[in-house]
Amino acid sequence: MRAKKPKRRVQAKPRENRIIPVKKNDIWSMDFVADALFTGEKIRILTIVDAYTRESPGIGIGFTYKGYNVVQTLEQAVQQHGLPKVIRVDNGPEFVNKDLDL
Repeated sequence: MRAKKPKRRVQAKPRENRIIPVKKNDIWSMDFVADALFTGEKIRILTIVDAYTRESPGIGIGFTYKGYNVVQTLEQAVQQHGLPKVIRVDNGPEFVNKDLDL
């Protein structure tokens, strides 16, 4: 049996309860998907999904995808489908940007 409890280096933050969507445009989720073409060029695809309807309000495709490209894709999706209450993203480096924060 172990004599001591192992030390954690990082304190775990308690998770917040997830909001359950009850209608369209309550929660949108965003993430990137990457793939490579036959020529070897890498492409990045921004996928936006409505959590209630499971429809995709917007998809953005590009060889490089910067913060202002994310903002443009979101603005196009909002014009066509309306403004969401909440947008969920992971903690990836793609979404840490001044343009996106504004």
